Amino acid sequence: MSHTPNFALPLLFSAQAQKEITHNEALVLIDALLPGVVMAQANDPSGLTPLSGQAWIVGSAPVAAWAGRASNIAVYTEGGWRFAPPVAGMRLFDRAANVVRRHDGTAWVASSAISEPTGGAMVDAEARATLGAVLTALRQMGLLPVT
Repeated sequence: MSHTPNFALPLLFSAQAQKEITHNEALVLIDALLPGVVMAQANDPSGLTPLSGQAWIVGSAPVAAWAGRASNIAVYTEGGWRFAPPVAGMRLFDRAANVVRRHDGTAWVASSAISEPTGGAMVDAEARATLGAVLTALRQMGLLPVT
């Protein structure tokens, strides 16, 4: 086995020359994936001005340096783009969309908005206030998109 099963991180081999390169490559990907945050989901890296360590979710129709890497997590490093495959159930917070995206095994799915309670013949102010507080807390934690 030359790579880890989940994120395809490179593994060291006995008697391998320049092990530090393989080790550092794995650390760069771990460092980018561990926070669980991406800048955005995009298809084209051409217009980006990334900083080392920033990550993006590659969209379904990637071009340029991301061509052929649909749904991967693209991490920018001083040595260029590195890619990690998504893992089913993985969750990443998308800063640009202010939403949590989850990989369902096939594609990245954004969490959906929940409507605030309104109307009805019977209004229970306390229940509405509690539900509103729960929705606010979930949004603040990044578990629901801000509406």
